[in-house]
This record gives sequence, C-alpha cells and structure tokens, in this order.
Amino acid sequence: MKRLSPLLVLALSIPSFATQYSASGMVLRVDRVHKNFVVSCQSIPGLMDAMTMPFDVHETKELEGLTPGTMVDFTLVVEGASSYAEHIHVRAYESVEQDPLTARRLKLLNHLTHPEVSSKPLAIGERVPDFALIDQRRQRVTLSEYGGKVVALNFIYTSCALPDFCYRISNNFGVLQRRFRKQLGRDLVLLTVTFDPERDQPETLARYAENWKADPATWHFLTGAVPDVRRVTSMFGMDFFPDEGLMDHSLHTAIIDRQRKLVANIEGNQFTADQLADLVKDVLNQFHRRKPVKPVYWPSKDVGMEMFQAPGTSFRMRDQVNIATLSAE
Repeated sequence: MKRLSPLLVLALSIPSFATQYSASGMVLRVDRVHKNFVVSCQSIPGLMDAMTMPFDVHETKELEGLTPGTMVDFTLVVEGASSYAEHIHVRAYESVEQDPLTARRLKLLNHLTHPEVSSKPLAIGERVPDFALIDQRRQRVTLSEYGGKVVALNFIYTSCALPDFCYRISNNFGVLQRRFRKQLGRDLVLLTVTFDPERDQPETLARYAENWKADPATWHFLTGAVPDVRRVTSMFGMDFFPDEGLMDHSLHTAIIDRQRKLVANIEGNQFTADQLADLVKDVLNQFHRRKPVKPVYWPSKDVGMEMFQAPGTSFRMRDQVNIATLSAE
C-alpha cells in the first residue's frame, strides 16, 4: 500500500496556494493531444511515495523530446485541487565510470573499425527488422517468432568487471522475470544479447544465466556469428571496443511492442529496475487500451473524494481531493 501524504491532501484542498516540488522519473507514455505524460516517478519527500502518475502540462511544446524510457527532471506545481508539470528537462545519460571524452572516442573507434554496421540506429516507432541468433541452449531464436508479444532486449558481455554495468543491466531483467512471471512466454519475452560473441559461446551464456535462475524458455541469452551480432547491436546504437582484454562499451535497453515497433531505447543505467518494470507494464497494457473506454469515477464513501482513472493508467486528481491514503499499482 502506497500512501499520499497528508501534506498533499492539504495542498490539494487549499485553492489559494501554489506549491512547487522537484520531481524526477522515467517517462512511460506521452499524450500530446491531451497534453500530459505518464511517469514512473521517484518519491517526492513530504508529498508522495514513488508511484506511476500522469502529469498535465499547459503547452504541448513542453512535451518535446519526450519518449518512453526518457529520464526527466521537472517541477510539479500543486495548486488547489489541480496540479501540473513545468520546466521539464531531459536528463542525458552521464556515465560515472566513463568520461564524455572516452565515450566520444568509443563511438568514433566503433564506427571507424566497423563501417559496415555504422548505420543510424532505429528511431522510436520504427519497425524492428527480424534477426536470428543462437541462445544458451544452442537453439535458433528469431525476433519474428515473438510477434504479438512484448520483447525486452538488452546487451551484455559476461567478462564485464563493473558491477554497475552488465551485471546491473542483467539484474534489471532478473527483476522483470520475477515481477512478470505469469506474463513471461505468453505476453513477454526477454532477450539478452552479448556483444562479445567470440568469447561468449552458448555454454558460457548458460553459466552466466544461472546467476538469475533464468528460464531458458522465456529469457534467452543470445550469441552468434560476429556479423550477425554486430547487425543487431547497430540497430540499437550499441558502441563497444576491445580494451586490454575487456570491453569499453555503452549500455542500451530496448522495449519492442507487440507489432514489433521500437517503443523505447534507453541509454545508460540511471534508471531503477522498478522503473523499467513500470515501462514494460505500460507497453503490455497497450493491448487493453486499443478500444476507447470511458473513464471511471470513484466517489469516496468516507470524505467525498472523486478520482478519475483511465483503464491501464494510474490515478488522476479530479475536482476536490481530500483523502489521506490511496493505493497505487
């Protein structure tokens, strides 16, 4: 049970004051028509716990540059019985382990040494081309065989020595495996691709997968011929280059919808596993949002609160809100 603090209740019930709060989180969905966006929001001290919430904006231009998976900082303005977001800033990925000069060098080296795969990465909304690789059981896996399912995809190499890089990225999928156990295989598939295929053979990947007790039927660790792997990494903008037995590399986590369109390509590791899970849940729920459904209102039996919730979303405030607790998904 997650709770809204009494301060939020008070702020929403006093129309004469506007209070500003610093907020941040991962964008899950953007609705430019209705001028709002949904965020897996980190906790706001003194206001609310971490939860998924939609936020209105006054102008559509404030949503420019926002796509699912984008990390943002913004100001939440609570005024009377309403609230809105302003000063939205996209938080660019900055690696603690890798300075900007090294990152630029890595990208340049990758493009110079592999010009054949230096094509522009897929844009959000583009259909992801099919590919075929080999999983930890030496079985052929193609993207097209998962049509009608949501696919979460990330990149690792098993010799990575930095705990905040490949291990953390893999652990994020471990969280997805636990949270979506019922949906795995039926609605969701996890694909982890190595960018070091010469060393990461299927048997090596199988041992690595044991760290997360990965079910090989629903979480595939993929390798293959070097050209095949490089084709996949280039689709998502992965940069990597050998460096004294290890690999300098970028980080990317992608979400592909049921129509095989790229929903998100998240760079870096500055998001939490729970935020990634919230994004996956939102994409899974798109299937249930296809048909327009009238919003549902719940009047409170205790204090006369009215809430609005569109199916598949978290709550939105409507009119006078003066309830002290609220359950969030």
